[in-house]
Amino acid sequence: MKVKPIIPLLAALVASAFSQDGVLDLTAPANYANQPIPDYITKDNTPADNSITDLGATLGRVMFYDKRLSANNAVSCSSCHQQEHAFGDPSVASVGVAGTTGRHSMRLINARFSDESRFFWDERADSAEDQATQPIQDHKEMGFSGTEGDGDFSDLIEKLSGYEEYQVLFQGVYGDPQITEERVGKSLAQFVRSIQSFDSRYDEGRSQVANDGQPFPNFTANENAGKQIFLNPPNLGGAGCAGCHQPPEFSIDPASGNNGIVSSFSGVSDFTNTRAPSLRNLVDRNGSPHGGFMHDASLTTILAVINHYDSIPENVTGLDTRLLRAGGATQQLGLTEQQKANLASFLETLTGNAVYTDERYATPFAEDGSLELLVLPNHGTTMDFSTVDDQMMVTIHSPAVPNVSYLFQTSSDLEHWESTRVTASADGWLDVMTPTVQSGTSQFYRFAYQAEE
Repeated sequence: MKVKPIIPLLAALVASAFSQDGVLDLTAPANYANQPIPDYITKDNTPADNSITDLGATLGRVMFYDKRLSANNAVSCSSCHQQEHAFGDPSVASVGVAGTTGRHSMRLINARFSDESRFFWDERADSAEDQATQPIQDHKEMGFSGTEGDGDFSDLIEKLSGYEEYQVLFQGVYGDPQITEERVGKSLAQFVRSIQSFDSRYDEGRSQVANDGQPFPNFTANENAGKQIFLNPPNLGGAGCAGCHQPPEFSIDPASGNNGIVSSFSGVSDFTNTRAPSLRNLVDRNGSPHGGFMHDASLTTILAVINHYDSIPENVTGLDTRLLRAGGATQQLGLTEQQKANLASFLETLTGNAVYTDERYATPFAEDGSLELLVLPNHGTTMDFSTVDDQMMVTIHSPAVPNVSYLFQTSSDLEHWESTRVTASADGWLDVMTPTVQSGTSQFYRFAYQAEE
C-alpha cells in the first residue's frame, strides 16, 4: 500500500484539496465528538477515560481502514466491517490473512449506545477498547498474534512508528508520538463509538411522541401494530422482544443469555453467544439484509429470525430464561402470519440512511491506497496588532494540529527565511507574537511543517 508522506508545504494550500479523496485536513477534523443525538437516547458505554474527540476518532478512522495494520498489508478492520453493510460483512465468515473468522462479523452501528459495555458475541472483551486490538492479534484475522511464526503487537508498533503520518497523528492526539497498544485500542474505539444512525423512520416517529408506546404518526397501521408486538410481553399479546433488545437504542440487555442458536463454524455446539448488535439497520435502505443474522449467519431473513423466536426449538444450556415457560418448556408464541409480517415491517423502520454514505465514516484513503494529511491551514489565520512597551507587535493566530511542532518563518524578501520552532496548543492553535517592521519596509510570515530530527 502506498501512503504519501505528510505534506511539507507552506500555508498556501488550495481549498479544493479538502474535497479530494485521500486527503485529510488535520487542522479541521470532522465532527465526531458533538454529533447530534436524540434526547430520548440515554444509554452510553463510553468510559470516562476515553471520551470521543474529533482528532482521536480521526486517528481511529485512519487505522480502521489501514491495511498496514495486518501482517501482509492485505486486511483492515474495514475488510470485515464494511460501511455499505452497516459495518458488518455479507459473507458468512470474513476472510483474514490466514483463514476465516470464527464467527460472523458483527455490525458496529450504534455500538456506543448500550448499557452493555462488553464486546464480541461471547462478551470476552471487557470494552470496545479491549476488543479493538484483539482481531489485530488473531493469527487468522490480521496476523500479529505472536504465534505460529507471526510477529506480535510490538512488531506492529515498530512498523507503524516508521510512518510519519502516525507520528503526527499520535502526537496530535496524545501529546507525544509514542504508539502503544492502549492508544491504538482507545483510538479505534473512539471511531467505532462515533458511528451512529438516528435518521430512521422510527426516529422520525419517536421524535413526535412522548414514548414508544404511543402510535407513531408517520407509521402505517401495520408498522404501529408491529411496534406493539415488539414492545408487549407475551402475556399481553406481544413477542417480548423489548425485554432483551431495549428500545429506543434497541441494544442488548447485558443480562441476556443465549438465544437457542448454538451451532458454530467448527461443528461443535457453542453456548457462549450472549451479546448482539443493535437492531438498528438490520437491513439496507432497500430492505435487503446485510448477510445472515446471528453469530453463525444461519438465519437469512428477518422473518426467519421471528420464526425462531416464535418457536424456540429446545432448552439448551444457558438459554435466556425469558425464552422459557413453566416446567422448562420453550417459548411458543403462536404468532399469526400477519403478526409476523407486522413485526418485520416495524423492524425495517429502524434502518437509517446517512450512515451508509457519511464521509466521516468512510475510508480516508484514495482508490490507489494513498493518503495525504494536511497539517497547515489555508483558512482561519488572523493577525492582531498591539503595542507592548512602546513596541508595535503583531500576534498571528492560526489553526494547527494539536501538540505538533512547526516552524514559524519570517522573511523580508521571500527568499531568505529565519525560522523559530513553535508548538501548537493542546486545543490546536499556533500563537506567535513578533515585532512589526518599520514603515516603508516589508515583512513576510508563514508557518511550515518539518519533522523534528
